[in-house]
Amino acid sequence: MRRMNTNLMNNSILTITKEQLASLPVATFVGGIHLIERGEDVDAAIANLRSSDVIGFDTETRPSFKKGYLHTVSLLQLSTRTDCFLFRLNKIGLCQPLVDLLEDEKILKVGLSIHDDFHSLRKLTEIDPKGFIDLQHYVKEFRIIDNSLTRIYGILFGERISKGQRLTNWEAETLSPAQQGYAALDALACVTIYDYLNSGKFDPQQSEYLTTPPEPPALPQEATPVQTQAQEKGAAQNQDAGQQPEKTASGDKATKVVKKPRKKRTKSSLSTSKSKSKEKTEK
Repeated sequence: MRRMNTNLMNNSILTITKEQLASLPVATFVGGIHLIERGEDVDAAIANLRSSDVIGFDTETRPSFKKGYLHTVSLLQLSTRTDCFLFRLNKIGLCQPLVDLLEDEKILKVGLSIHDDFHSLRKLTEIDPKGFIDLQHYVKEFRIIDNSLTRIYGILFGERISKGQRLTNWEAETLSPAQQGYAALDALACVTIYDYLNSGKFDPQQSEYLTTPPEPPALPQEATPVQTQAQEKGAAQNQDAGQQPEKTASGDKATKVVKKPRKKRTKSSLSTSKSKSKEKTEK
């Protein structure tokens, strides 16, 4: 039996490149899609969702192409393993039955980057969501370092979730079949990912996307205290010897001895000196 390299096993990570992701086949939603556009349809949908032991969670917001202006949440997707319910919040609002479901800590709900969704939902009403698992944190236990839903899904299932509908108008009078399928798949994918990882069937060591992170760049070596003291001592000795630092072409400082020029003695100065000496002798 082949033994695994312990260091490699401990340091390895799972990640998928942009090129690898683009080569995967496109995933499609398989299940029932229920569009909730009227308040009277909410209670039946909530009852169906409460019967499930796990619910996939996601939201969609109409994109804004005007700087400084953001739309509120348009769509709330909640999915069981077989059916996804699309609540059109721009038409029915974030009603109390939905708030109660999202705040029920006894019902497990799974999403990705959920705090961004919570922030958006709080612009509609006061809400304190509970009972949630954020896949961005959960997948780290399985060495997956990618954060996007489509990359995580690609690593686990070898399929790519297309994002072609993400920037469409989620407040349109009628949502297209492509929009509905996209929104439903995002919520269902959260359940599918959680179920697979939670089952214990996934082995990171067997994944084709297993790799070793690159070595971090070496930090510049700092001078030791002994080297610093020696440099300071040498500089002090140079100053005591009458040396002054001078910049070289390379920009480094070098020492140069500055000598005081000797004064040349002329004949007149020699005769003057002799006469002065003679005067002192006569005195």
